[in-house]
Amino acid sequence: MDTKSLMIVGVGGQGTLLASKVMGALLLKAKYDVKVSEVHGMSQRGGSVVTYVRWGSAVHSPIIDRGEADYILAFEQLEAARYLPFLRPGGLVVTNVDKIAPMPVITGAVSYPEGLLEALEKKGARVFSCDALELATRAGNARAVNMVLMGLLARRLDFAEELWEEAIRETVPPRFVTENLSAFRLGRAQGTAKNQGPPPVGHGM
Repeated sequence: MDTKSLMIVGVGGQGTLLASKVMGALLLKAKYDVKVSEVHGMSQRGGSVVTYVRWGSAVHSPIIDRGEADYILAFEQLEAARYLPFLRPGGLVVTNVDKIAPMPVITGAVSYPEGLLEALEKKGARVFSCDALELATRAGNARAVNMVLMGLLARRLDFAEELWEEAIRETVPPRFVTENLSAFRLGRAQGTAKNQGPPPVGHGM
């Protein structure tokens, strides 16, 4: 198969690293060659962080250049907008609707941009979104936003649900598995995006 590329973007402390580990475990179970990059950014300080995941029959590098990502999985709206230039034409943005104010907004130097999701769609992205924090809280753990978003992404990737859940069980600390599986299932059960296009074909878009 052609190589597929996913960027996982968010703010330090949101669980982006665990999401990338789950994705890597899933893809290995599905018998793909997979490359996962190290986390780039201020992962311990609330700064912007990004991880690259690429999979296919033979993958030689985890690096994703501008215009190459098939998917962007965003833990926060502004991060989705920040990395939009990396999305290929017609690519898919899976995002939390949550807003985490960066320092310039906190200090009052600028305002948080409004209408970001609509702006992403106007630029050609297919946007698939939900309130991941609300669903994670409903699942019993507000920190399980990452698993809600993985569930939302799972609706657009043609992998068996049991493979996803096996990857979660193997990757998440045992005492948190039940809550994380519940969060994943709530995310997977979410409705359709305004502009999501046709159902998934093969193990990608």
